[in-house]
Amino acid sequence: MNVHEYQAKQLMRKFDINVLEGGVASSVEEAVDVANKLGGKLWVVKAQIHAGGRGKGGGVKLAKSIEEVREHASKILGMNLVTHQTGPEGKTVHKIFIESGCNIEHEYYVGIVLDRNTGMITMMASSEGGVEIEKVAEETPEKIIKATINPAVGFTPFIGRKLGYGIGLSGDTLKKANKFFNSLYQLYIEKDCSIAEINPLVTTKDGDVIALDAKLNFDENALFRHPDIEEL
Repeated sequence: MNVHEYQAKQLMRKFDINVLEGGVASSVEEAVDVANKLGGKLWVVKAQIHAGGRGKGGGVKLAKSIEEVREHASKILGMNLVTHQTGPEGKTVHKIFIESGCNIEHEYYVGIVLDRNTGMITMMASSEGGVEIEKVAEETPEKIIKATINPAVGFTPFIGRKLGYGIGLSGDTLKKANKFFNSLYQLYIEKDCSIAEINPLVTTKDGDVIALDAKLNFDENALFRHPDIEEL
């Protein structure tokens, strides 16, 4: 079962995973109201559909004024968004997510999946965030760092350091990333996820580590344990 980005980020907050402030809207006026409540001078207007590649399809727009929020919201709401994951038929956008902007220094990728060959969880990280990870895997597989996590042991700081060092992090940023990886793993386990993917995970010029996007898929066979997620 898939959930939308804004729903995934609501769950992530409960696990102390760093995300930006934002709000969901179903109309242009709601979008403007969310932007006004968030304040600031930079917002991102994001289509909420169950597919990746939204930016390339015109479903993610940067707004530097309330008028631009209004303009982007009016264009994205109701559009038929076609991405490499929707197929040529596309998906209609019924909701948008208005999120505060941030001062990005670098974009990374982090993901967690179950490796059915080994029966263990694999956490992956790459310095090539913000692009299709399938393309990175095909063209530059050495840029994807993998760590196998034994379910009997769970996540350890060693795994976090291996991933962090592997994608070029150090110092306080590495410590924050290690905490981020651990929290994402706890969410994955406790909520019976089948996929947890952050693309991009960003570092900011203020030294923060933030999930700029979020994709969570859940094992439908385990939903009886999670009525809160089934409700989504």
